Amino acid sequence: MQNQFSNDVKRVAADRSQLSAYCNPKGRILAAFRLFLREDEYYLRLPAQILPATLQRLRMFILRSKVTLDDASEELVRFGFAGSDAPKRLADILSRVPAEPDAVRQEDGLTILRLPGPVPRYEFHGETEAVMALWRRLARQARPVVEECWRWLTIQAGIPEIGAGTVEEFVPQMVNLAALDGVSFKKGCYPGQEVVARMHYLGKLKRRMYLAHVEQPAPPAPGVPLFTASGEPGVGKVVSAATSPEGGSDLLAVIRIASSEEPLHLGSLDGPLLAIRSLPYTVTDQA
Repeated sequence: MQNQFSNDVKRVAADRSQLSAYCNPKGRILAAFRLFLREDEYYLRLPAQILPATLQRLRMFILRSKVTLDDASEELVRFGFAGSDAPKRLADILSRVPAEPDAVRQEDGLTILRLPGPVPRYEFHGETEAVMALWRRLARQARPVVEECWRWLTIQAGIPEIGAGTVEEFVPQMVNLAALDGVSFKKGCYPGQEVVARMHYLGKLKRRMYLAHVEQPAPPAPGVPLFTASGEPGVGKVVSAATSPEGGSDLLAVIRIASSEEPLHLGSLDGPLLAIRSLPYTVTDQA
C-alpha cells in the first residue's frame, strides 16, 4: 500500500487513522478514503459504488507480496455519532474517547475513529454484537437520523467523497487533500506521484474545492457542471451534495480559483446561483 497511496501508510497505527487517495498515473483520483488499522489489518473506508473497481485494480499490483485484499463490507458493522456534546456523552460510556481529529481508540471489540470537522464526529467499527451494544446505549440519549445527515456533516467538514460520477476527475490538491493532510510529499513513489509533486513544488494551484450553498431542494449529483454568467465552460464541478437543514442544498465543488468570486450557476446558464461559504480549514493557492 505504501507504494500505491498518496499518504504515508507508515503513519497509520492502532491509535491513528488518515485520509489518503489512490490515483491513476496521471495523478487523477480513483478513490479517496480513510485508512485505519484494526487487529493488525488495514481497512479502507470508501464509497461502496467504487469499491469493486478499486479492489480489482489494487489486486493487480500485489504481485508476490504476502498480502490479501478482500471486501470486508459484510465483516464489520459501523455507525456514526455526532453533536456538540458527543465527547461528553461518549466519556460517560467509554473508558477513553479519541480527543483529536484522526485519533483512534480500540476498546471492547470496537474501533473508534474521531473525524475532523467543526462538529465533533465519531465512527464506530466492529462486529455486530459489540456495535449494537453501544448503539443501544447511545440511542437512549441521541436521535437516529438518515445517512444524508451524515453526508451533510462530511460536506460541512470539507472532506471530499469521490464517487462513480467523479472518478479520475481531480488530482488530490484540487479536492484539498493536501490541506487535509491526505498527501505526503516526503514518501516514495506511487501512481501519479510525479504529477502531484510537480504541482506542489513548481505550480500554482488553479482549482480547488469550495463549500457552497444553493437554493435547490434536491441535491445536485456529483459531476454536475458550474457556469459563469458569460456561459464559460469548465469553470467547476460538484464533488458531493446533501440537503441542508436550513433548506436548499449544501455542496462541495471544485472551482477554478480565478472564477470563484464571479456569480456561478449550477447545471446551466440559468441554473440557481451558488453562495460560497467558509471551509473549516485553511487552503492556499499554493499546491
